[in-house]
Amino acid sequence: MSRISKTFKKLKNSGKKALIPYIMAGDPSLHDTKKLVLELEEAGADMIELGVPFTDPLADGPAIQRAHERALSQNVTLRKVLPLVEEIRKDTNIPLILMTYYNPVFKYGIEAFVKEAARAGVDGVIVPDLIPDEAGDFISIAKKHKLDTIFLLAPTSTGDRIKKVAKASAGFIYYVSITGITGATLTVDETMKSTLEKLKKATKKPVAVGFGISKPEEAKLVADLADGIIIGSAIVRLIAEGKDIKGFVKAIKEAI
Repeated sequence: MSRISKTFKKLKNSGKKALIPYIMAGDPSLHDTKKLVLELEEAGADMIELGVPFTDPLADGPAIQRAHERALSQNVTLRKVLPLVEEIRKDTNIPLILMTYYNPVFKYGIEAFVKEAARAGVDGVIVPDLIPDEAGDFISIAKKHKLDTIFLLAPTSTGDRIKKVAKASAGFIYYVSITGITGATLTVDETMKSTLEKLKKATKKPVAVGFGISKPEEAKLVADLADGIIIGSAIVRLIAEGKDIKGFVKAIKEAI
């Protein structure tokens, strides 16, 4: 059982929900990223999603796009993020999930990437532009190296798509709460409730909801429906503005 699965199981047994903050590796620097991971854990984060800077992010809104740009201006790449994870691992065992696009992985080499990511201490990978239908090689290599493959579902996902993603995902399933980009306005509506109900009938794997959550009251609404919540844009904005991240994360943790 992976660190991600163990964490979800432990939280479920104690009647709690997972808080998964997202930050961009290298924003504002690699050194700061390590400090931020430790601060987020101290504030109550259960696992951390680390973004890998990329020139053409397709799912990210303005706040995270700017974070990509700031990290890229520091020459941060996938080859620098993996040693960062190794460095973070010296001080914490918190589950770490890489969020990267497929191009850097393809360029790196799937086998080499998975092997080195697992060796560095990465627990799971989210590749939003890699769909399960085309991820057979990636999934089998990741399984071999005990690296969780986390796939996405959306409000528009059909019953067949739900089954396919539920089967392919390991660690948890990422439910995108809106048909839009990160940082857009959240709407907790019947579509979300209905899709999450279908998903829970299709699998016993944990479901974490992301996109659009920016306030404690929103976090509570979503956490009541899912096993965990993912918050990215709101935290990335606080980092850019030099504001209190720990206080914000503590408030979210208390709310859920």
